[in-house]
Amino acid sequence: MNEEPVAHARPALTAPRTDLTDGEWHRLHPATPLLRGGIFMVAIIGFIIANLRERLIDLFTGEENYGGDPIDAIYERGATGWALLIIGGVLVVILVVFYLSWRLHTFRVTGEIVEVRSGLVFRSNRKARLDRVQGVNLTRPLIPRLFGAARLQITVAGQDGNVELAYLGSKLADDLRRDILHLASGLRQAKQPAAAPDAPVTSAPAVDGMPIAHSALGDFATARFNEFRAPELDPDAAPPHSVVRIPPRRLIGSVVLSGFTVFLLLAGMGLIISVIAGSSGWVLVAVLPGLIGSVGYYFSRITKTLRFSITGTPDGVRVGYGLLSTSSQTLPPGRIHAIEVSQPILWRRFGWWQISINTAGQASGRSSTPVTGTTLLPVGTLADVEKVLQLALPDFDTETHRALIENGMLGGRKRDAGIADFYSNAPARAVWLRPFSWWRTGWAVSGSVALIRRGILSRDLILVPLARMQGVRISQGAIRRRLRLASAALHTVAGPVTASLSVIDVDEALVLFEWMSTGAVRSALADTSHQWSRTAPPTQEATE
Repeated sequence: MNEEPVAHARPALTAPRTDLTDGEWHRLHPATPLLRGGIFMVAIIGFIIANLRERLIDLFTGEENYGGDPIDAIYERGATGWALLIIGGVLVVILVVFYLSWRLHTFRVTGEIVEVRSGLVFRSNRKARLDRVQGVNLTRPLIPRLFGAARLQITVAGQDGNVELAYLGSKLADDLRRDILHLASGLRQAKQPAAAPDAPVTSAPAVDGMPIAHSALGDFATARFNEFRAPELDPDAAPPHSVVRIPPRRLIGSVVLSGFTVFLLLAGMGLIISVIAGSSGWVLVAVLPGLIGSVGYYFSRITKTLRFSITGTPDGVRVGYGLLSTSSQTLPPGRIHAIEVSQPILWRRFGWWQISINTAGQASGRSSTPVTGTTLLPVGTLADVEKVLQLALPDFDTETHRALIENGMLGGRKRDAGIADFYSNAPARAVWLRPFSWWRTGWAVSGSVALIRRGILSRDLILVPLARMQGVRISQGAIRRRLRLASAALHTVAGPVTASLSVIDVDEALVLFEWMSTGAVRSALADTSHQWSRTAPPTQEATE
């Protein structure tokens, strides 16, 4: 801490983990056409099995009880040869189309962009600028995991601007994600020997998840089994004490204690009452399938949240989750535009909280799935929330900041007991518009972060980095003008978090407008998180 920083220090060169960031064109995993067209192949196989079911049964029973199916008609007309020829021709066409689609689906990664070219008849070209990268997501669906493949998605700011690499070898995709994040951070990488143009990804020797020709089937199966058993987060990626994990029992409890469960209970009670009252059977037909389908809903939610972990890495916050199909998302520093810490009333007894975020490039609105690109913590304790907020806002970690967060989550009444509250609260006359929650409505600014506290049935605390704020609005209708009240809103990118105050003193609203507008400009000018690894402007020698 006593050493003076060296002026104009050049970032250290780092060797890329793969040879895919050399600016040359590369191809995807050879099983990509099969994995992308898997549903079509399953449909064909299902059709064939459905027409051969009687003959398959005959293999075990020895009784000829089939007839009338297309296979029998072909055999009786003596067209077996033609049928086999047609089937062979169709298979050849499918294989040729699959090969050409794979051959023409290429990508490249340079120091500025990730570019993908695809299409057999209609060509498409998509580019993602690295300085606009908002996150890099790595998804391993169940079927591709069996082939050792994974899908890499680069999320960028802008409407429908994401770029997807589906599919790559599992280990190769993880290494490429780190290389892309390093490039986006401004970290310079050592030059590697250029690969041959259009080099296929499969040329990399002994890549985990992409078996080379002489690999034995047993080794491949063992590798896939170990991959299923391995944790989503590499133990060497972060210190164990910095990782936030959610016990399965808490995850299951949070899914059960939800609004959907309340709806099911009300629907079940209504069904019982209607049966007792002797209502017509259409009620049972209408409601019962939905009740049975809820089992699949719960199963899907629980399996998607199992093995959840969140930790800080040099390239940002990494969130991983999933049991059968796994996903991991890396959010680089400065990509979170708003944070909401909320506590539904059903969770209050257990002290559970949820954290949602707004990020550019993610779909707006709340999703029915428990973990999405806008959910940073599906359920956690107060200690978990503190850890996650330290990861999301690393500079917001002093005693004053922690007191602000605690008062925002639990406070409101404390100011009546003479305890410092740190928030500018709504006046008592706001009871006419918010009779139950006016005393929890307030705002504060500390450093470069704005905080909004609100809600009684669902306690909410919103944190907005002023450098990410896009605007501030103060409004006042006829009733609020009569009560000398106003409403305020901080505008960010679209998402589930809405940073708004429904009631605030009109004089406080003017103060809020001034603080937010000047603070946003000052924070935006000082923000350097878009290239978080660049410690100083590169010198002429560094750029050569």
